[in-house]
Amino acid sequence: MANSASPEDNIVSISNLSFSRGPRKIFDAVSLEIQRGKITAIMGPSGTGKTTLLKLIGGQLTPDRGQIQVDGQNVHRLKTRELYELRKRMGMLFQSGALLTDMNVYDNVAFPLREHTHLPESMIRSLVLMKLHAVGLRGARNLMPNELSGGMARRVALARAIALDPLMIMYDEPFTGQDPISMGALVHLIKSLNTTLGLTSIIVSHDVQETAAIADYIYVLSEGKIIGQGTPQQLQESDSEWVQQFMHGDADGPVHFHYPARDYLDDLLASK
Repeated sequence: MANSASPEDNIVSISNLSFSRGPRKIFDAVSLEIQRGKITAIMGPSGTGKTTLLKLIGGQLTPDRGQIQVDGQNVHRLKTRELYELRKRMGMLFQSGALLTDMNVYDNVAFPLREHTHLPESMIRSLVLMKLHAVGLRGARNLMPNELSGGMARRVALARAIALDPLMIMYDEPFTGQDPISMGALVHLIKSLNTTLGLTSIIVSHDVQETAAIADYIYVLSEGKIIGQGTPQQLQESDSEWVQQFMHGDADGPVHFHYPARDYLDDLLASK
């Protein structure tokens, strides 16, 4: 299976990406494309480098080999100022929300507008209220972060992520730690904002059901490689035992339940 979009349809193109941390190889000659206007999911077990991939796309980390292009620009060949300009066009929803704790909701959303534009406060106010209204929290604008539930904090962080009207948003484990109602609200928001604002969304997650419900295309990573890709329906019907185990959450399969060990009976009867 392959993503058949033409090059001009792709907002992110990754070619032969390799990246290591010390002796551990996180990515080994990985290539993938993120299509404009679509919701693309990067999935896999914990520790497979999904969040690392977002940092590589954003230029926070540098690959050992390979190339990453965002909107036609080679991320790791950009000068510092050019990279900062590109980052303004990327929204990021961190797993923790990463709200500024000494600012209320309104000022958190206003922060990127004040930092990166010269708009008057009257226009900033209108934009902040629009973004908060889009995530259903206009009435919470005077609350402090410690007064928010986990789900509300994620939604405020999402309003901040879209404050500068980015080309794309990267979501780092957006559903982790959410109750069913908050999770449902986030699923709805990601899908509706992607459609109404004409965004491109990249979701890093290991929450199969929620992510597959809204993703247009999914890449499944394991041990530095892409071991499955396709639409949610294609992955559900995949011939790969590994993909089937991951998508269905089976306890045993190619990823074994038991850590490698000597024969159980021999182990029990051994003196040491």
